[in-house]
Amino acid sequence: MSNVYDLAVLRGDGIGAEVVNEALKVLDTVEQIYGFQTKREDLPYGAEHFLKTGETMPDAAFDRLRDMHAVLFGAVGDPRIEVGKLEFAIIAGLRHKLDLFVNLRPIKLYHESLCPLKGKQPEHIDMMFCRENTEDAYAGIHGATKRGSADEISMQQMLYTRKGTERIIRYAFELAKQRGPNGGRSKPKVSLVDKANAVRAQELWTRTFREVAAEYPDIDTDHAYIDAACMYMVKDPERFDVGVTTNLFGDIITDLGAELVGGIGIAASGNIHPGQVSMFEGIHGSAPDIAGQDVASPVATILAAALMLDHLGQHDAKTEVEATVASMLQSGKIRSLRDGEHRCSELGDLVRDELLARAK
Repeated sequence: MSNVYDLAVLRGDGIGAEVVNEALKVLDTVEQIYGFQTKREDLPYGAEHFLKTGETMPDAAFDRLRDMHAVLFGAVGDPRIEVGKLEFAIIAGLRHKLDLFVNLRPIKLYHESLCPLKGKQPEHIDMMFCRENTEDAYAGIHGATKRGSADEISMQQMLYTRKGTERIIRYAFELAKQRGPNGGRSKPKVSLVDKANAVRAQELWTRTFREVAAEYPDIDTDHAYIDAACMYMVKDPERFDVGVTTNLFGDIITDLGAELVGGIGIAASGNIHPGQVSMFEGIHGSAPDIAGQDVASPVATILAAALMLDHLGQHDAKTEVEATVASMLQSGKIRSLRDGEHRCSELGDLVRDELLARAK
């Protein structure tokens, strides 16, 4: 296994540069501790680049990324630019052009004080959601007619393929097998979330899930429609171990899950194609109202860097970064994830120093 990895750094907009800088500070530290190296290449794409050049993200940039091991991403979006223009070109561009079909969202409670649900402890909330990342209503098939009139019609189509559905479901079962039993279960468990009773195209999901599950007799299965699943997330979050769902529903339910464990300031995600270049980011967005103030929490991006380490094969480093953040939340060294509770740069320093202290 190589100990040198080619890393693209895409800071993007708003608080993106601030949170990425702190994640890189943590990455520098674990490289020192575990003896590997990242060769980093900064990419300029985002609002400032677009306003100067009129260019969002060219095909040449995606071609370059295909030769990299991973992308660490900050955030995208700027109020000076039409909503969705940069997001579709850059975020959706990365997902579609690099075929990053897995959106992996850990939902793990590190301390009871972070959970708004009464009586829930860390042992009650430890799940991984696998959101399909390239199809559904996000495939880009849409249109409008009679725009601006009382008879205006706007449409966006949901698209599902057998290939896309099967590969994310299979990924979820493989992940469950890798994780093993959790939360006092005797076997791992995979839960399908869909709405096949009303969105009949999703019958493909129900059928494919059943067929793939037959290949994994040592893994328990469960099913919930999306409305019921949102209720279970609040009422009975320990029901979930590994979840798998569509792009649209995954976008919604994983933000609900983030709020159960401390909010979007702690929520990391991986946009993954196993064995190929993949992209890692916090899910909080660019937050232009606080950009440049050094008050954003970089914890989500630090944990996204931990997911990236796992993807690169540096599993011990990933475990240590996550364990360090968890211990700091449990001990109170990280007092809160609220914007301004710590300086953004201070949090990066705190995590770095704690990693070095634990390594002695």
